[in-house]
Amino acid sequence: MYFGIVAMALVAILTLVALFAAHRVLTVHVDPLTSLPAQSGWVPQEHALSRFHVRWYLASIIFLAFDVEMLFMYPWAVVVIEKGLSAVVEMFLFLGALLVAVAWAWREGAFRWV
Repeated sequence: MYFGIVAMALVAILTLVALFAAHRVLTVHVDPLTSLPAQSGWVPQEHALSRFHVRWYLASIIFLAFDVEMLFMYPWAVVVIEKGLSAVVEMFLFLGALLVAVAWAWREGAFRWV
């Protein structure tokens, strides 16, 4: 009556044991001195997860906003002739939303580097 459940449990356990054994046998162990992160051959002086000043987060958000703008404008420039006036209106609405974001960033002081 419980043969199917026992068989499935046995198959699951054997699969896990086989995967663990394969992991232990096939894992490549490297020397930590030769696998350091590359900084032109220099030994790192700080931890990889070191903290950045908070002003760089605003700068990265501004960069992403302008990067996404270009991501939308390149295909738009290709199809604007076929789509006509509606494409021009949609792009100016998008640029207006981007202008609001830039105004907000300016007000928050994201463009001050001191």
